[in-house]
Amino acid sequence: MRHCFFIAPGRVEAMKVNNRDRDRDELFINERIRDREVRVISADGEQLGIMSSRDALRLAEEANLDLVKISPNAKPPVCKIIDYGKYKYEKTRKEKDAKRKQHVVEIKEIRLSPNIDTNDLETKINAARKFLTKGNRVKVTLRFRGREMAHMNASSHILTDFANALVDCAVVEKTPRVEGRSMTMFLAEKR
Repeated sequence: MRHCFFIAPGRVEAMKVNNRDRDRDELFINERIRDREVRVISADGEQLGIMSSRDALRLAEEANLDLVKISPNAKPPVCKIIDYGKYKYEKTRKEKDAKRKQHVVEIKEIRLSPNIDTNDLETKINAARKFLTKGNRVKVTLRFRGREMAHMNASSHILTDFANALVDCAVVEKTPRVEGRSMTMFLAEKR
């Protein structure tokens, strides 16, 4: 724990800065490794065995590389003799690649009204089919206005017809449920 002083006009305030939070992402390298014994792995991936951290640091300096503590929670901690700059670069590159390969599933909404015509319903079904083939989830909302609220149960067949039309490519994730002035249902791609 270290104290930092911030000078504002007319006053001085002290704020505690926790070093653990700041250095959480950084690994211990070279002289910062304080353990008595460490398990050492060479740059080639060959295990050199358990030795004191001084001997491991000497080996790293002879190879003109860094001693990096890879697994601090192991007993004894695992250290590897590698070029730290290169290791950090490859680690960030792997994280970027993993983030790029992730597919974020979006929820697309399709709104219907109780007095929708069959052709309009077919158009909405085709739009939902397109969303589902792209891997997105679809939220189908049947909105009621004014006097339509009195006939909610009579209009619920529209959502079941919608789900039945997409039975070949979709699965009902959440069954139709009334939420205020609307009835919603969620569809997901069939796997």
